[in-house]
Amino acid sequence: MVRSYMRHGPTQAFGIVCSPTANASYDGRLAYVAGWEDVLVWDVKRGEMVSMWHATGVTSPITALSPAPTPEASASTAPQTFAVAYTNGSIRLWSWDPETPSVEATEVVTFNGHKKGVTSLSWDADGARLASGGTEGEVVVWDRVAEVGLFRLRGHRGPVTSITFVPHPHLPSTAHAGYLVTTSKDTYLKLWDLSTQHCVQTVVVGRGEVTSAAVQEELPEEDEEGDKEGEGRWLILTGSGDGEVKAWTIEKAALADGLKENDKGELPTLVHPLCTVPLPSSTHAVTQLAFHPTLPLVLAQTSDKTTAVLRVRSEEEVQAKRVRRQKREREKSKKKKATAGTEEEADGNEKDVTNEPVAWLDRITTWCVVKANAKVKSFSLARDEPNSKTVGLLLALANNSLEAYTFPSPGLTGAKGSKSKLADGTIPEPVKVHSVELPGHRQDVRALAVSSDDQVLASAASGTLKVWNLRTTTCLRTMECGYALCCTFLPGDRHVVVGTKAGELLLYDVAASTLLARYEAHKGPVWSINVRPDGRGLVSGSADKDVKFWDFEMREEGEGERVVSRLGVETVYKTKQLALVHVRTLKMTDDVLAVKYSPDGKYLAVSLLDSTVKIFFQDSLKFFLSLYGHKLPVLALDISSDSKLIVTCSADKNVKIWGLDFGDCHRSLFAHDDSVMQVAFEKNSHHFWTAGKDRLLKYWDGDKFELIQKLEGHHGELWSLAVSQRGEFVVSGSHDKSIRVWEKTEEPLFLEEEREREMEAAHDADLADSLNRTGLNDDDEDEDGEGGEAEAVQKQTAETLMAGERIVDALELADADKLAFEEYEAEKLRLGAAGDSLPAPTRNPELLARGVEGDEHVYNTLKKIPAAQMEDALLVLPFRQVVSLLGYLDAWALKDRDIILTARLLHFLVRTHHSQLVANRVMRTQLVDLRTHVRSALERHRKRMGYNLAALRFLRSRWEGERTAGILEEEGMDEEAVKKRLAEGRQKRKRVAVA
Repeated sequence: MVRSYMRHGPTQAFGIVCSPTANASYDGRLAYVAGWEDVLVWDVKRGEMVSMWHATGVTSPITALSPAPTPEASASTAPQTFAVAYTNGSIRLWSWDPETPSVEATEVVTFNGHKKGVTSLSWDADGARLASGGTEGEVVVWDRVAEVGLFRLRGHRGPVTSITFVPHPHLPSTAHAGYLVTTSKDTYLKLWDLSTQHCVQTVVVGRGEVTSAAVQEELPEEDEEGDKEGEGRWLILTGSGDGEVKAWTIEKAALADGLKENDKGELPTLVHPLCTVPLPSSTHAVTQLAFHPTLPLVLAQTSDKTTAVLRVRSEEEVQAKRVRRQKREREKSKKKKATAGTEEEADGNEKDVTNEPVAWLDRITTWCVVKANAKVKSFSLARDEPNSKTVGLLLALANNSLEAYTFPSPGLTGAKGSKSKLADGTIPEPVKVHSVELPGHRQDVRALAVSSDDQVLASAASGTLKVWNLRTTTCLRTMECGYALCCTFLPGDRHVVVGTKAGELLLYDVAASTLLARYEAHKGPVWSINVRPDGRGLVSGSADKDVKFWDFEMREEGEGERVVSRLGVETVYKTKQLALVHVRTLKMTDDVLAVKYSPDGKYLAVSLLDSTVKIFFQDSLKFFLSLYGHKLPVLALDISSDSKLIVTCSADKNVKIWGLDFGDCHRSLFAHDDSVMQVAFEKNSHHFWTAGKDRLLKYWDGDKFELIQKLEGHHGELWSLAVSQRGEFVVSGSHDKSIRVWEKTEEPLFLEEEREREMEAAHDADLADSLNRTGLNDDDEDEDGEGGEAEAVQKQTAETLMAGERIVDALELADADKLAFEEYEAEKLRLGAAGDSLPAPTRNPELLARGVEGDEHVYNTLKKIPAAQMEDALLVLPFRQVVSLLGYLDAWALKDRDIILTARLLHFLVRTHHSQLVANRVMRTQLVDLRTHVRSALERHRKRMGYNLAALRFLRSRWEGERTAGILEEEGMDEEAVKKRLAEGRQKRKRVAVA
């Protein structure tokens, strides 16, 4: 009989505030950060998680996230769209409404186009297009509305560090696709023309890698008569790995003219160097740069813990400061001459500083410096609020915490009183207003312990001990401790004992959240502690080669409370509290790494640094067995509930199962690809769990020596492991500071089916990788040769391969049904009158069950495939199936069925298989008919859309007329003034949306 097991699956992941893999986004109230593979939304003021966005089956960490700009015409309550990129090259668009946080976020679409991880994301001003840059140096532009990849730009040879859309100065986005500014770690800054899909200029920024960039539009300044000088320009700041920030400009006039040769046949230079921006002295890479959308501020992360805030002064302010400086110098010179007793006339040739041009470099000054408590991974500016006197800033730190700061606003450029200091003359200082740090550890989770009722979890790390509610995953208690290495609940679950690296045993009262006692138990790190089976004591093992035994006692502490009776008798009542009493010590020959009592209380197992395990009798401490066979030290061990098996795990990557009666090794298993850090038996069974530095958690059968299940999810080496008392779940802690719960489900698991499933998944992944690798090699050959800079966006995944197989199956089924009826009609025609008695062919059972015809079945199959996967799925079809699909497209166009999908499929198939279609003369008649039918259907669709657009324009004009009449009636303004006010409001909303 085949043995079955119960499958375990991930249910909870907590202890994560933010992961250091991606940037953060901040709207002033909510912080959107990456929690490894999930997006976490935090209410910064309350320190609570509002929402978690999890994609089913995704374990790849998030590398970038970017909110889409809100359209100016949309309501404020509309759901917001976020683009989230992952290390596997996929990009997911999430829709979530901040006004209704209880409603879960929905995954709109998934884009797959990058062969490696995505490093940067950027939206255009309308939010209709998304650009993504990858570690392979490619830039992909996506159409958010059509949910397809438009094209891929190849030119960079290093990871893309920033992308910014730059619109055409004059033409709308419908007439010109605009430009794209990209930077990469290959030291290049590139300007791309999206209409021609080519790079128009490449600039070598410097010797170091370009680690960040920011782009802002500079509007032309008005002269004394109110006329604007020029068309303005685009300002680009680039940060390098050597700590240098450079400024570049793109003139709008040159951008509008395009690449036109001059009289000498030379092409114009669009990107011009401006200056080097002065920063606080640092050689640290400038990992992030950002312009404030409305205020004259530039933010730069200049070192591990500091973020510099620079202010861009107006030209009038710089001129006024020059005049004041000249005036002070003139007064100083007069005083010197007066003291010298000489009276000479002032020099009439003194320069007039008011006529000197103001360089952009002179306008830069330091506003303030924000210093964090830990290394800063990214920062995000809060959305600007009108008339706000402060600016909000969110810092995502590398130690799993968030910090929110505010600093004084300098006011708009050119405003009166806009100076480098505040109104009272003080220097602006940032203030930390909020922090999110309690819901997670600052360091690795080194130890875990589950209470006897499986309701509470204790986790220990360097500096903190936290107690969690396992049902709600909320942090109940946080207590300070040293560098914790092990911990355990004491009987009754009211106390927790922690062993530290300093050799101390710390006794905590969980309910009171206090440290009851600190015991200097050992002279070396306490690697392991274990409670005695009778619940009256515990044992500790340390690197000082001692195994110490402790008893639990209730001792009276303090002076107590004095109570005087009516008779004058004084009584002292003292409260008793738990204490540890050292009773005996077992000296060992080497460092002790792990200690464990057998559940029956008969034996004590001790792991030593010499790679052996010693078994002693618990009562007399006499030597019983020595288990040797590991090549490296045994890091952890456990004994089964029936005290018959002992399992040991070692740094040699092996797990050994021993019999506790004779000490014989039943089996040695190569368990992990790195050191096995923890091992634990499931209660009342011989199944056990192992946790390794290879980031995997594995479930084993100790009787059959089989691997039952392999669980992936952690993004760092696993340090700790804890199994529930009833065997219903297992908890793991990792270097990534996360705590994950894996629960036993009702789904049965069969070993053969599990191995087959793993092999199929590996085969599908290898097949997709081989197809993508072939394309990548072709790209490399083109890049070395004369290949183009732009190409189609294609990437095969397991989902697209399966979608292609579904299309093939549907086409074969429909073709077989169609062929059977054609043969039936031909035979019926041949027989003449006798053909009326000929039985009709049997329909396919699947078509009968669905109640559809063959062409409708093909349409339903294609309709269910996401638009982002459609083109990659069609590439799987052989040419014979393509010809068949063209016939169905002709039938759909004739019936006017979903002409948008029909035209899109036709365009892609003809573009992809153009050479084969042209070479096949038999296809000419079918293609001519298809063209006629599709054109007529598109014409009908175009007229219908034109009619609807005209109706919408009419409704809009009527609404604007009623609104104008309302303002006229309320404020008594004339019609021209009202129209001017409405135009100014629309222009203001447009500027905010672009920023």
